[in-house]
Amino acid sequence: MNPMLVKVLVGSVPVFLLLLYSVAVLVTRKTMSAVLQLVGATCLVVVVLSHFAEALHLLPAMRWGEPDSVGHYVDLSSAALGVTLTAIAYILRRREWRSARARSSA
Repeated sequence: MNPMLVKVLVGSVPVFLLLLYSVAVLVTRKTMSAVLQLVGATCLVVVVLSHFAEALHLLPAMRWGEPDSVGHYVDLSSAALGVTLTAIAYILRRREWRSARARSSA
């Protein structure tokens, strides 16, 4: 089996778990942090799918893995946006928890 494909499959497990968790949070709490987390998780799924396509040599016109190619920028921008949005969602959720805890103890 292709070693890169194994890495993609192993790396996809936490990303898809994050996606499932994000959907569950959005269903239970309809907040801005839940929406941001779901969008961030979706961007990380795009990263996994782009690495999957690179490992299997799908869509060769995207020139996966080559610098200055469309595939490289899809992967890079999705990774940056996914990590940023997920981190912002976490920070916002922590603020929501603190304010809710302060209101309940007052």
